[in-house]
Amino acid sequence: MNNNTKDQLTLGIISTDNSFGFACRKNKNNEFDNFFVKKFERDLCNNLIVDFANFFPKKNINQINKISVSIGPANFNASRLVVVLARTLSQQINCSLDSFSSFELMAKRIAIKNNIYVNKKKFWIFKKLKNRGYIAGKYEVRVSETLDKSLYIKELIIPRIYNSFTEKSAYEAEYNDLEDLRELLTLSNKNFDNLRLDSWKNVIPLYTLSPIN
Repeated sequence: MNNNTKDQLTLGIISTDNSFGFACRKNKNNEFDNFFVKKFERDLCNNLIVDFANFFPKKNINQINKISVSIGPANFNASRLVVVLARTLSQQINCSLDSFSSFELMAKRIAIKNNIYVNKKKFWIFKKLKNRGYIAGKYEVRVSETLDKSLYIKELIIPRIYNSFTEKSAYEAEYNDLEDLRELLTLSNKNFDNLRLDSWKNVIPLYTLSPIN
């Protein structure tokens, strides 16, 4: 990995129920350098590669020194494809790769929207499935002990299938392409010091949803 991180980039890749997106950010920078979001088309497999190549030309690929990807729950095929793309890039350019569930990316936004600021307060994010049950994950609001007392989220239970769901402190999943990309890059930058060069081997899609759902 290139140790000169000043001009290096973090690449983020996400998918939702009906879209996918890319974003890149200069290391130590809190704003996007560039981003791309697109609704699914019929041939997502081929379009994903073409759209990424247009977003990030091959000649600039070595600028990337870390990648982060959302692993779902989202569209089944899209989750699989964006993870394969992220793993392949990470392996080929020898950079670290980390991952976060789609619900974890939206959790802070949902907490703020619903005025959940109490430290150690727990809540659920859920999505009702078309054919059976619910998918839900559990989260906890935490307040940093640093001077800025910033809010952050701990994922307590990764999203999984439940036949029934009756938790009272629960909020419906809300995907937001740009905000989820922004949070993905932010979490990735905070997690960077704990990553290994072979971390792509440990990143797999969150297969809580099968194609029949």
